[in-house]
Amino acid sequence: MLEKKDEFLKYVPIFTGLGSDTLSKIAQLGKLLVYPPEALILMEHETGSALFVIAKGSVKVSRVSEDGREVILTMLVESDFFGEMAILDGLNRSANVTAMEEVEIFMIQRADFLDLLYTHPEVSIALLQELTKRLRAADMKIKSLSLKDAEGKVATVILQLADDIGRIRNGKVEIERLPFQHDLANMAGTSRETISRTLHSFAKRGYIELEGTRLIIPNYEAFREIFR
Repeated sequence: MLEKKDEFLKYVPIFTGLGSDTLSKIAQLGKLLVYPPEALILMEHETGSALFVIAKGSVKVSRVSEDGREVILTMLVESDFFGEMAILDGLNRSANVTAMEEVEIFMIQRADFLDLLYTHPEVSIALLQELTKRLRAADMKIKSLSLKDAEGKVATVILQLADDIGRIRNGKVEIERLPFQHDLANMAGTSRETISRTLHSFAKRGYIELEGTRLIIPNYEAFREIFR
């Protein structure tokens, strides 16, 4: 369990512009919760009354289709946040959020977060920037699922993971813990067999390198140019 919540909060994008005194006050407003792997943190359609920030671990954001199939919208890691839509519009949750491993979550109630937006406009601006970033990513995924072939869909998911959880250095991106193939299939809207076949095809052509659970894109810009 984290010892100092304000130390963690300064790395959260919507809070990076705040001073140490304000971060300490925010830390006192919220509380840390721990969820085991596979725990359902938020359920689609339930009432939203809090904002959640990931202090440690990772989660998946998903919805269930009419035929009962899970569709993974995105994966979030440390310093990412979720639950903001229901806080802003007062409506029900729009997706499920599930722990992919043991996670520590910092939760702040809706009234306290809204008060923070009123008293610190820089948080509001940072929140808008983050929401715009997510909207652009959603637009790219919609384009992929509607216009691209299976290979293009898998490439789009790899690019999404590279942007969300990858580490870039000298033009090379490393995704340390690649999600399971059935999760990748749910993200791409395709089958696990297609994921396996496409990943090995990409590796054979030198687009990616696979080392256990690690995926490496040797030339990220070239890969993005081919599959954008």
